[in-house]
Amino acid sequence: MNFLRMASASVAAFLAYFVVGGLIFGLVPSLKSEFLKYPAVYRTQQGQMRFMPLGAAAMFIAIVALAALYAMLSHDGSGLANGARFGSLIGTFFVGAFVVHNYVNLNIGLKLTVQQAVAYFLEWLIVGIVIGVVYRPSTP
Repeated sequence: MNFLRMASASVAAFLAYFVVGGLIFGLVPSLKSEFLKYPAVYRTQQGQMRFMPLGAAAMFIAIVALAALYAMLSHDGSGLANGARFGSLIGTFFVGAFVVHNYVNLNIGLKLTVQQAVAYFLEWLIVGIVIGVVYRPSTP
């Protein structure tokens, strides 16, 4: 495990997470409007901004953990392919453990759940790709 590459991959993936999230949630207005239908469940945008530093710090720590997990895997093939496989697995985990879990526990609609599933899967897929491309394990 190379800590410098892991740190670089973590920073790059963290930036990619916010860029992709901003694009997805910014370019798909219906997704943002779905959240607004559940004011008793989700904070207002101003309320979210109040907690944004905590959320960003927690997300960075989570991405460092993912980069560490990626570094522990065997790396046959390209960083792009390995990262895409890794990101797909993380995305699938996230959809099941967060998106569908929230659909079961929160009073939200199926449309929001499906939109979140697509958005978050793509976001984590790209995070995995960035980790794989940036980490580039050394060849034996």
